[in-house]
Amino acid sequence: MKPKVDEVLLVDDTSSDEEQEAAKNNIKVQTETDEELLCTDRKINKDVNTLACINSESDTEDEVKLSKSNKKDVDTLVHIDTSDSESDSYHNLDKEKPSTSGVRRRHLPCDSSNSMHLEDHSPSFHVRSRTTAIENVQRNSNSIYESLDYEVCENKLYRNAQRKSQTRRFHLQRDILRWIIFIKIGVITALVACVIDIIIEALSTRKYELLKKSVDANVPISTGMGGDLVIPYLLWMTVSVIPVALGATLVTYIEPITAGSGIPQVKAYLNGVKIPRIVRIKTLAVKAIGVITSVVGGLAGGKEGPMIHAGAVVAAGISQGKSTSFNIDSGIYQAFRNDHEKRDFVLGGSAAGVAAAFGSPIGGMLFSLEEAASFWNQNLIWRTLIASIISSFTLNIVLSAYHGLNNFTFTGLFNLGQFDQPLTFEYFELPIFLLLGVSCGLLGAIWNSINTKINRFRSRFIKFKFAKVVEAAFVALMGVTLACTSIYFINDCRQLGNDPTDYPVQLFCDDNEYNAVAALWFQTPEATVRALFHDPPGSHKILTLTIFTIIYYFLSCFTFGLNVSLGVFIPTALVGAAWGRLVAAIFYYLFPQAHFLNPGKYALIGAAANLGGVLRMTISLSVILMETTGVETSFFFPLILTLISAKWVGDYFNDGLYDIQVKINNVPMLPWEPQPKYMGLKAAQIMSSPVICFRLRENAKYVFDVLKKCNHNGFPIVEDVNERERTRGRVSGIILRSQLIVILLKSLYDEKKRFWQKETTIQTFTNLYPRFPSINDFKMNDDYVDFTINFDIFMNPSPVRVSEHDSVPKIFNKFRALGLRHMIVIDRENRVSGIITRKDFLYK
Repeated sequence: MKPKVDEVLLVDDTSSDEEQEAAKNNIKVQTETDEELLCTDRKINKDVNTLACINSESDTEDEVKLSKSNKKDVDTLVHIDTSDSESDSYHNLDKEKPSTSGVRRRHLPCDSSNSMHLEDHSPSFHVRSRTTAIENVQRNSNSIYESLDYEVCENKLYRNAQRKSQTRRFHLQRDILRWIIFIKIGVITALVACVIDIIIEALSTRKYELLKKSVDANVPISTGMGGDLVIPYLLWMTVSVIPVALGATLVTYIEPITAGSGIPQVKAYLNGVKIPRIVRIKTLAVKAIGVITSVVGGLAGGKEGPMIHAGAVVAAGISQGKSTSFNIDSGIYQAFRNDHEKRDFVLGGSAAGVAAAFGSPIGGMLFSLEEAASFWNQNLIWRTLIASIISSFTLNIVLSAYHGLNNFTFTGLFNLGQFDQPLTFEYFELPIFLLLGVSCGLLGAIWNSINTKINRFRSRFIKFKFAKVVEAAFVALMGVTLACTSIYFINDCRQLGNDPTDYPVQLFCDDNEYNAVAALWFQTPEATVRALFHDPPGSHKILTLTIFTIIYYFLSCFTFGLNVSLGVFIPTALVGAAWGRLVAAIFYYLFPQAHFLNPGKYALIGAAANLGGVLRMTISLSVILMETTGVETSFFFPLILTLISAKWVGDYFNDGLYDIQVKINNVPMLPWEPQPKYMGLKAAQIMSSPVICFRLRENAKYVFDVLKKCNHNGFPIVEDVNERERTRGRVSGIILRSQLIVILLKSLYDEKKRFWQKETTIQTFTNLYPRFPSINDFKMNDDYVDFTINFDIFMNPSPVRVSEHDSVPKIFNKFRALGLRHMIVIDRENRVSGIITRKDFLYK
């Protein structure tokens, strides 16, 4: 009987070159260059269905046959998408073994054609997928998300670099560089915010001046002479639809990741999920232009939310000292070119974005802590606060100078202005505040539910890019139509001088009067919120506030989720401010002697309540509102009371808006605590097994074939391998896919060690960060097919390992606290039993 090709190659890593040559000469192997691996069905036990891929041992087809029963099982096998390069579905390339988890698993071939072509010396592939539950999840999602490598790979190259930099001077220099980078992040984020704000203000001013002149010139007069109000409507429709369509086109066709505010994506990134293209320079450019066009177009949204995403992009770019888009490398900040360091800078950028948007440095830091960050330490808190302060101060200087102000009073983009009188409250008003909180909690839960259904409808039926642009233009047209209808039919005239609007429209009102409904629509949403906070009592009728609240409530619900760059903070605050002012007007109508009913105070409480009901933010939101409006600290109690009541009521029905968006997009984001269904389970019950492993000295062609056939990102390195059972070897370390690609790309083979050993450092790998080459772009040289890779200096020798008997809550806390990507499960002999990634904590 002829020996197997794989048996011949067992001497690759354990024998010298002469012994290998002798073995090859003594054993005659007759096989084609590309052997076909046919898949047969193999029964292991009644609970496990396996599909083993065996190697053809002869050139004839008669020696390997697929039975009819096996063929039936293969036909009914469900194929899952393995395009996800996150190693959540680990397969075995060696000998197959039953699962120790007690979970029934399905087995798949490495490719969808149920066959695989490998070189003669390559071992046979035995592939195992995750549980059926994972298969269902992967079929229903695009599997485009990977994990970030927050765990530092402390291999020998890294330790050598650390030993060379153990001096106190080096560590001091690196700390100073960190502070400099955070200061740069604050300054540049503020400058980006200033550019966006100045352009929006200039275009919006021109737009509403043009609309005011058109309305005044086309109001029909009683004598029958005059213009036609259709002309202002068509003009308003034109100056709204065109910018929105332009912004939607940029987002849809150039950079779809810029749709929305970007806060859920940044939140997921900081949790350890790699969102494709989230922190690229093109993303920042499209985001800025998209926000400008959306706000100028009059959509129900604001520019404050996207500023958080913009700050994150700025931080990610500055901290690396290079631009892969422009192929520029300054050579500085090389020590920070890893996911662990980059994460901290992105967090500082998001805080700087909040500070620039709201003029709230402390609120920006708290927002990052409450909503965005998953990993914190004391030093990071200080650096984040400094970035926020610098951002707010820079924006204050630039915008105050632009507006010709002698004092620095232009604190942020969302400038709500200071209240003329200190806000006070009576203790018998607290039930009213609670009522506002409860009502906004219900309204926020309903808003989130409706918006979720709308977005699911969009993802199911509005798939074509052109249709997404048309939808955004249609919503802009619908907003203009509703605004014009309310202005035309509601008769609400007020005396001039009692309203701070810059564009008073007379329309059908008498002389020295203006239309109060038009005053709400003929300005940006930020200006409308400011007007509702500071307009004197009696500036709006109850009917006006009721219709405006209802229209904007549903209009904002339809707007969020469009393929445009726009935030949800401003429309949510606007609806809440209108609702709060409406409640105050109703109480004043019922109790005319209640002089404590300050409409501005109730507008502020209503805005806070609605933001709490939709976004479910509490501490950071209350501080942002206090810093933005300058209210006294004594008013903190009713604010936080309202926010908490709104959050508790809303949480009873559904999650916050950002968390819902994360779930809709199937982002594998780890919660703070393990899900209840995992309580009482052990590691062996959720791990994926068997696992693709490499020996400490591995054949280069074998590594290349593994990377070509499987898209996983982490591979345990094992020793003490029994024959071909790599999956049962003793754990020596772990190697990442990116490292393997660099090793193959740089030809760091053991046989050529004398050529590269001295020049190879940790920078050899970090210089290619963050866009490592793809294995599909690499073709292996035939001369290196029999070469060997020694992983001793490349692998991480201290991966996090847990016992297969450890409880899931315990390993979850360890996994999340350390920011891990892979966790190896071992038995009592330190042999590989399985592997755990973040998706194992979510979908099993």
